[in-house]
Amino acid sequence: MTEPLRIAMWSGPRNLSTAMMYAFGQRADCAVTDEPFYAAYLAATGADHPLHHEILTSQPARAAEVAARCTGPVPEGRPIWYQKHMTHHMVDSFPLEWLADMRNVFLIRHPARVVASYARKREAPTLEDIGFRRQCELLDYVVGLGQEPIVVDSGSILADPERALLALCGALAITFDASMLHWPAGGRREDGVWARHWYGAIHRSTGFDVGEAPLPELEGDYAALVQSALPYYERMRGAI
Repeated sequence: MTEPLRIAMWSGPRNLSTAMMYAFGQRADCAVTDEPFYAAYLAATGADHPLHHEILTSQPARAAEVAARCTGPVPEGRPIWYQKHMTHHMVDSFPLEWLADMRNVFLIRHPARVVASYARKREAPTLEDIGFRRQCELLDYVVGLGQEPIVVDSGSILADPERALLALCGALAITFDASMLHWPAGGRREDGVWARHWYGAIHRSTGFDVGEAPLPELEGDYAALVQSALPYYERMRGAI
């Protein structure tokens, strides 16, 4: 029996991560999972996030249990399992050995766009909140496992969604499915309970927006945060 392909898509918040989950969710051969470590992250850190209690009661909150599930049976027995993971959810004490059983992909976005988008939903983000440093650490870990990580810049997806998804599917050794380019408006049954706070724009969409506006101009603490994140972003861009 052929072993299923388990895709771990690692990104920070506000980075096309939900759109990518929706794209893969359109494939008949693919199961999708939305941020399985969110409750474990909140339980371990006590971070004050919107819908904190609802998240804690909606998922397992033990990291080892979540990791076991991520490498366990694929939902509905499908041959592909796309898992949307937030890099900042992977607290230092959480196990990482399970990444050896995954095909690890790193979705990156210019930090100015991330910070501007994040700040509209939750004020005063920190470098830890936006996940760039942890994303670099996870990439290094995957390289240490002997894997060649796949790095995708969200800008390339918005510039030409079909071309970018064709390339990603090729790197994953799966056939591109044109259904990935569009999805019905509204939520998915796999959405986490946090969707009602964070997913308004994606629920109004039916596909990828094409093109991006100029980089936002940020000031003060937000500009300083962008400068702190830029070296990590540029380093990961160098792996494309």
